[in-house]
Amino acid sequence: MTLAARAIAWTFVYLGVVLAPLVFAAIGASQPDHDFWTDFSVALGFTGLAMLGLEFALVARFQTVASAFGQDGLLQFHRQIGYVGLAFVLTHFALSARWDALTLHNALRAPLLVWFGMAALFALVLLVASSTWRRQLRLSYEAWHVAHAVLATVLIVGAVGHIYFVDEYVSALWKQLLWGAMAAAFLCLLIWVRLVKPSRAAARPWRVAGVRAERGDTTVVGLSPPDGVDFRFQPGQFAWFTFDRSPFSLTQHPFSFSSSAETGEVEVAIKALGDFTSTVKHLEPGTTAYVDGPHGVFSIDQDEGPGFVLIAGGVGISGLISMLRTLADRDDVRPVLLFYGNRAWDEVAFRDELDRLRDRLDLTLVHVLERPPAEWHGETGYITADVLGRHLPRSFERFQYFICGPGAMMDAAEAALAELGVPAERVHTERFDMA
Repeated sequence: MTLAARAIAWTFVYLGVVLAPLVFAAIGASQPDHDFWTDFSVALGFTGLAMLGLEFALVARFQTVASAFGQDGLLQFHRQIGYVGLAFVLTHFALSARWDALTLHNALRAPLLVWFGMAALFALVLLVASSTWRRQLRLSYEAWHVAHAVLATVLIVGAVGHIYFVDEYVSALWKQLLWGAMAAAFLCLLIWVRLVKPSRAAARPWRVAGVRAERGDTTVVGLSPPDGVDFRFQPGQFAWFTFDRSPFSLTQHPFSFSSSAETGEVEVAIKALGDFTSTVKHLEPGTTAYVDGPHGVFSIDQDEGPGFVLIAGGVGISGLISMLRTLADRDDVRPVLLFYGNRAWDEVAFRDELDRLRDRLDLTLVHVLERPPAEWHGETGYITADVLGRHLPRSFERFQYFICGPGAMMDAAEAALAELGVPAERVHTERFDMA
């Protein structure tokens, strides 16, 4: 089955699971005292819960699903569908709440139906708010990750409990069994992610092989896979890493592989951005690590072309230098252009190696600096359509384009390529804005 066919199939599966509870609730639930808005409210609640329950599946890292969309694509969808689910649930609450009877006395005497529902609602609001404004709230990635997991569990438990008390909509035994099966499926996903996968990882630990400093406050960490494991990845792919912690810890960190896919070496380049990333430079050789991967479809091996244009911003170079190293080790003769944006010349990670790679590849290297030194004669500012247009060769529309870096930079690069007439299907991105 092709990736496109697989993507279509999984899309229909997703829609089927989302809409199935609506069908279950509608069968035999007709009541004369239920007007349109009551039924509409219940429909939104059922659909919203199904969407939110499937959020677990989107982040469970199933390769059969992720290969059709890309794991980062699923994570972005996970985030956006959370807003849709929130809108559905809030509308459900607004339409079904008895506002004229909303007093503290009545709230304290409310039935379990209300208590479960309100627990789920408050958990959902806190979950979305803490994810949307994590940086403004100054939540570390680790603290957010723990809160996210706890709130998501409260949300699903509260919502399922709420549904079991919704009178005739789930009064039939077969409906209760179906909802029980869906709740069990969500629970199994949680057990798979939090218990089964970590147990497998614990039996096959990795080791830190070496740590070295790179320009741009970046640390390169080399890793040794478990004995007997021939670990392979495609250039541009990434994995989730756990260093010097139990594999059962809630927090893992995604990083792109920076080493060549041809040598058997495994390296990642990590820029110090605060929190955990600032401690990586203190790792010692021999430190235990756990690797969940490889993941992603952001790779020159996935999208072949007559040439490649790589656009990097800051530490976004990590996955792209893996592509360059791999092409060099394969003696690939196709032209490659690298546009690399940084704030200053001293912050350009892998600067010396990029110069050396020009001797092994048909590589055009274009540095773009926000704060160039006085003697600088190259491109300045940001990677814009004008900058790209000055260096792209003829027939550039046929090349494959790979972009990785800060979100704003990637948005601007995508817009610039569209302005230049590059077909959207030839533009590939890797976004690590997980929260």
